[in-house]
Amino acid sequence: MPNSATTLNLWKKHLGSVPDSVWDQTELEILILADNNLSEVSESINRLQSLRTLDLGHNQLTSLPEGLGHLSALKDFLYLHDNRLTSLPPSLQSLTHLRYLNIGENAFEIFPECISGIARLIELRASDNALTSLPESIGKLSSLRELHLRNNKLSSLPESIAAMQELRHIDLRGNPIHHLPESLTQLPRLEKLDLRWVPTLTPPAWFNDLEAKGCIVYR
Repeated sequence: MPNSATTLNLWKKHLGSVPDSVWDQTELEILILADNNLSEVSESINRLQSLRTLDLGHNQLTSLPEGLGHLSALKDFLYLHDNRLTSLPPSLQSLTHLRYLNIGENAFEIFPECISGIARLIELRASDNALTSLPESIGKLSSLRELHLRNNKLSSLPESIAAMQELRHIDLRGNPIHHLPESLTQLPRLEKLDLRWVPTLTPPAWFNDLEAKGCIVYR
C-alpha cells in the first residue's frame, strides 16, 4: 500500500514505538502499524479524527488507549489481531459505524462487552482466544453477517443470537460445544454453520431444518 497524504503504511518497520510525528498527521485516513513490536499506543491517537482504517495487528500490545474509541470516523477496518490483549477500552462502544473488527489471536477469556455497542459491525473475528462464553448482549449486533469464533473454549451460544438476523456465517471450529440454541433456525440468512473439529456436540434434530432452509452445516 503506497503512502499518500491520507495513507501511512509503516508495516514491519521495526519501530518499537510509534513516532510522535505520526499523531501530527491529522489528515490520515489509513494507518498501518502492523508488525512493529509495539507494546503501547499513545493516547495521542485520538488526534487522528479522519482515520477510517487502523491496523495494529502482529504487535505486543497488552492494552489500548481510551482515545481509540473517540475516533468517530473509524468505520472501515480495525485490526487488533495477534497481540496480547485481555480486554478492550469501554470507549470502543462509541465506534458505532465500524464495520470490521479483528481481535483474533489474543488472550481474551471474557468477551469484551463494549463490542456489543458497535451497532453497524458486519464482520467480527475473535478466533484463537480463550473465550468460554458470549454475553446475551451480543444479540445487539443486528447488522453482523460473519461471526468467526474458531479455537476458543465455548461450550454453547446465547439464545440472543436469534436477534442477529443478518448472520450468514458462524465459524465455531475447534470449540468444545455441547449445546446450540434451536433459535439458530430463526436466522433467515444463515448460509454456513461450521462445526468441524467439534467432537463434543451431538447434532440436534433441528439441524435438518437448517439444512432444509439452505444452510450448510459443516460437521
